[in-house]
Amino acid sequence: MPGSEDIIPIPDGTITSPQGFSAGGVFIGLKTRGEDKLDLAMLVSDAPCSIGGVFTTSAIRSATVDLDRERVARGQASALIVNAGIANTCVGPQGYKDAEEMTRLAAEQLGLTAEDVLVCSTGVIGVELPMSLIRSGITQIELNAAGGNELARAMMTTDTHPKETAVSFTASTGQTITIGGVAKGSGMIHPNMATMLSFAATDGAVDPGFLQTTVKAVADETYNMLTVDGDSSTNDTFLAFANGQAGNPTIDDRSPDADLFRRALHQVCSNLTRMLARDGEGATRLITVEVDGARSDNDARRAALTIAGSNLVKSAVYGADPNWGRLMMALGRSGAEAVEEKVDLFVNGVCIMEAGTPIPFHRDAVVALMSSEQVDFRISLNLSDGAATAYGCDLTEQYVIINSAYTT
Repeated sequence: MPGSEDIIPIPDGTITSPQGFSAGGVFIGLKTRGEDKLDLAMLVSDAPCSIGGVFTTSAIRSATVDLDRERVARGQASALIVNAGIANTCVGPQGYKDAEEMTRLAAEQLGLTAEDVLVCSTGVIGVELPMSLIRSGITQIELNAAGGNELARAMMTTDTHPKETAVSFTASTGQTITIGGVAKGSGMIHPNMATMLSFAATDGAVDPGFLQTTVKAVADETYNMLTVDGDSSTNDTFLAFANGQAGNPTIDDRSPDADLFRRALHQVCSNLTRMLARDGEGATRLITVEVDGARSDNDARRAALTIAGSNLVKSAVYGADPNWGRLMMALGRSGAEAVEEKVDLFVNGVCIMEAGTPIPFHRDAVVALMSSEQVDFRISLNLSDGAATAYGCDLTEQYVIINSAYTT
């Protein structure tokens, strides 16, 4: 089996790093906060794409989610239009009409049919889109092969910086295949798909059914293991486009490149997940929670996410307080099987508990370790071979400040 060394990071990579993709963005006045004022963008492929997608499971959702779910079911798309500042959620039937119009306008600009275009929105809930601004703005977008950064910036709401990454690998038949991605999200992050917007693109030829299955599996292992504040969005969307411009034989579940493609997409999404967690609203520290030895992978995921999402754990990390009892509390209420006498617990590599018994440690040294930009917890349950990693961030006063005046 190929190793991780076969997946090559691309410096300054983005969603337009793969062949045949271009993007661009403009400012039309939808955003009311932040210094980076791009707020409307498009992504387009030179060739039709296989498409895979996963979406929020919230019963209250954006019209864009409903429209995209219908179109993704076709298995093919060529472009995407996205706006920030307004979520197009809870605005009645007009929301779906506006989402449809956005795809029609983009299609006219690109020489496509509306069914070939997907649409995403993010921002304040309960506000109608100012379609006159969007109609004018679409005609102003200048697409180019270096435009991935403009797309990443135009998606931002309370994000402090754009999130983008890309990797490449060599197919068994010799072609270089590139996968790039972008994401946005800072608050209302507790994906249940998918809390955020994320888009990936590859120049590999990929079977639509295989792509959909892979997108779902990768989302479960990355985005769905991310939590900032325990609140899932109405607009969560993860889309992946594959245009085949690399010229490789189509990858499906029987292909010799299937596993390598899965792992490359996983690397892209894992990179973006870490960026999202590190940029949580008001966050000062990235938290990773690795659980191993669980009775099952599902148990490991349940335990890791519960610990990463605990307000008490998050507050302790903010204060660099090695109060490891909070981790045990969260583990106990997670629903995962745990036997206290078997648990080993590590904080940034320092063993705090072994076989359920506390281990003396140098408190000041652990406080110093927890004062770094990343705090890693590892919990070994020693019951079986289930494993998972969750990602989160600390809870600070700034989170409350941001969200207490979000629309004022």
